[in-house]
Amino acid sequence: MTADADLSSPTAGPDAILRVGVGGWTFVPWRNNFYPSGWVQRRELEYASRKLTAIEINGTFYGAQKPAVYAKWAQDTPDGFVFSLKAPGRIVDSRSLRGTGGAIEAFVSGGLAELGDRLGPLLWQLGPNRIFDADEIAAFLDLLPRDLDGRRLRHVLEVRNDSFLCPAFLDLMRRHGHATVFTDSPKYPSFADVCSDFVYARLMRSQAHIDTGYTDADLDTWAARARRWSQGGAPTDLPLVMPASPAPVQARDVFVYFISSAKERNPAAAMALRSRLDVDRPAPVGGATTA
Repeated sequence: MTADADLSSPTAGPDAILRVGVGGWTFVPWRNNFYPSGWVQRRELEYASRKLTAIEINGTFYGAQKPAVYAKWAQDTPDGFVFSLKAPGRIVDSRSLRGTGGAIEAFVSGGLAELGDRLGPLLWQLGPNRIFDADEIAAFLDLLPRDLDGRRLRHVLEVRNDSFLCPAFLDLMRRHGHATVFTDSPKYPSFADVCSDFVYARLMRSQAHIDTGYTDADLDTWAARARRWSQGGAPTDLPLVMPASPAPVQARDVFVYFISSAKERNPAAAMALRSRLDVDRPAPVGGATTA
């Protein structure tokens, strides 16, 4: 990454919200590192949600959560905080995506409403063996519910097979109004074509030998990219499947998550990016306890 690309943009408009976070909140190396010494595990979400503005939950990929669990997550987090939820593996890994309507309904109606305004995008991560099939993907997108208890649902697809790097896939996503993931990783397809009224980026290049995971220059670059997205523009230094076409400028919400790689550094990376974006000051956290 370099910081010399065309990344200048004004401050995000009042209708655009930039959120910065990490994957999960329970990780042993974060104790006495991100979490203060003596901070009890049962209060880790309380702490993390006051240092970050969003968390992507991976646990929902592996198993269903009870409604009471979602309600507790909402209770433990401050106003303005949101969770992105990774959709269950039994759905996205299904041989036939068009046949997952019942499982999708069970996931969405299985307690997500308990999150209330803490509910952010639902991430549908398609594995590397999933090859693009326009009819199959179109049928799957038709199954994704538009709202839950009167609240709009935001859906985002992450694809991990190069066959999706085609205009036909982008056309489908734009027709349905769903977002694609910009995945900053050397292992997976990486494309920054915007398909919805929000942008979702997963950054997977943190380095263990850097305290903040990323260099200052790289963090400055990502801050500029996030601002540009939030203004309805597009960074000119990121790969695209299709040439960018002029469109009316519209403020967009932006979600940036630091995921995997040198995971022990990701909270520091997220806080460093958040400070550059001046995204709401962290909420106060109560004192540490050892009980």
